[in-house]
Amino acid sequence: MSTTAYSNHARSGFADGTNYDQYRPSFPEGSVNTLLEAVRVADLPGAAIVDLGAGTGKFTEILARRHEEFRITAVEPHEGMRQVLQAKHLKNVEVKEGMANQIPVDDHTVDAVIVAQAFHWFANVESLREFHRVLKPHGALGLVWNIEDYNAARSHVAATSWEAELQDLTWSFDDGAPRYRHEKWKEVFDKQLKSNPLSIIATADPLFSLPLAAHECKWTVWLTKDDLMKRYWTLSQVAVLEGDEKEKTRQAFLKALESPDVEVNQKGEIAVHGSTYSFWTTKIPSEPQPMD
Repeated sequence: MSTTAYSNHARSGFADGTNYDQYRPSFPEGSVNTLLEAVRVADLPGAAIVDLGAGTGKFTEILARRHEEFRITAVEPHEGMRQVLQAKHLKNVEVKEGMANQIPVDDHTVDAVIVAQAFHWFANVESLREFHRVLKPHGALGLVWNIEDYNAARSHVAATSWEAELQDLTWSFDDGAPRYRHEKWKEVFDKQLKSNPLSIIATADPLFSLPLAAHECKWTVWLTKDDLMKRYWTLSQVAVLEGDEKEKTRQAFLKALESPDVEVNQKGEIAVHGSTYSFWTTKIPSEPQPMD
């Protein structure tokens, strides 16, 4: 997807930054530790990190609380989400407008680029080249997603029948935009090319090492029916629904919650299952150019 298309989808699907911030989940501590160790910034005081597609700061907040006192550049193109993030006044965080192909930092100055919940929007070689530009030699790229069972890939088996019903409902929406669940975002790493403008031949020159390393952490959260519905409505392809389609979706959502395997605790909260998926790789430094 082009960065322009990403921007257009973001304006509509993520228009309500406040609801997104309130109802989207945070990231498990274990997954965060694993990812930060993998991208080589855990216990590295003052490491420079770009939090790309920072949104309302769900991951930025975690970075800002860390003992390393990271120097964080939170880059987000969506004005509404950026305003929510800026209002948090997070320590050592500079919030900037930018895109995956226009990261507002200097060349070779960043220890790690981390993309939480967003890489599928701009999984293209143009973005990889920009990551490569801003990263220091041997800097690292980290990708992480929180994925509820109802928003998972077709290959994922939901923990319950009601979540499987919602998974089918989620897959019934097709706005032409890429999602994590489509699993297409990985393909860009196999298409890494750098073209020599003086040659008509494009030669393979990988920007990041392969294969991607990966980690999965399963989790369960307990939500009221109302909060669960509000979380479901933060999915960008659901948030844009209107009129009859919105009501039809609401009824399908409520019907799924009538399944006998819905687990409810004493507070009336429902057990919601999902996983945090983390991936990482390291920059392959460019070959030095021969002297004339």
